Amino acid sequence: MADGTLKVGTITTSSGSGTITLGQSGETVTIPSGATITNSGTATGFSDPGFTLIKETNASSVAAVTFQNGTDSVVFDSTYKVYFLSITNLILAGDEELFLRILSGGSVQSGSTSYWTGLYGTYGSPVLPNAFNDRYENALWGSPGDVESTIPVSGYVYFYNVGQSSSYPMAMGQMFMQRSNGNHYGMGFSGYYKTAISNFDGFTLTNNGGPNISSGNFKLYGIK
Repeated sequence: MADGTLKVGTITTSSGSGTITLGQSGETVTIPSGATITNSGTATGFSDPGFTLIKETNASSVAAVTFQNGTDSVVFDSTYKVYFLSITNLILAGDEELFLRILSGGSVQSGSTSYWTGLYGTYGSPVLPNAFNDRYENALWGSPGDVESTIPVSGYVYFYNVGQSSSYPMAMGQMFMQRSNGNHYGMGFSGYYKTAISNFDGFTLTNNGGPNISSGNFKLYGIK
């Protein structure tokens, strides 16, 4: 059929097996807006999407959001070179500090000199922002003071050297938050756990023993 619309429910080969070709070299097959392609079999020839969603969770009145190896389909191994965490609209039940820490052998690592992490960025309210820098030795990231509970925290983190033998877990990313004193913070950070470990189990974003995390969306991806 030349230049027109083909309306059928199913397209098959005349023999019931073989290959069906749509278009030819130099042509473009267009999927219109609102249409969906569903794959129930095996699709080949497509490029690797890069980011593979491992787990998504929505927090609801919890002290910590944890991604642990061997739990809820989460696996940290050599399948992915890098892991990526997105944090969207995290809200606390009350003003409270937050910390990002690793798990080793099933335990949260919170030693006072276990990490080396540098924070840098700007802060201010409502005047022009001021530069700041800080260092944490008890977490991969920590909030600079109590987070204002009425303003959401959002950001992202890349994790390196996790799920590998005798490696130093590392992290870097960006966060935005408002401190309970009214200052807004836009910050970058990078750091690592200062001991090479073989029993890395995951990581946790946790409060400091005070008000819970009321809500927030968290997505963990693997990057090959």
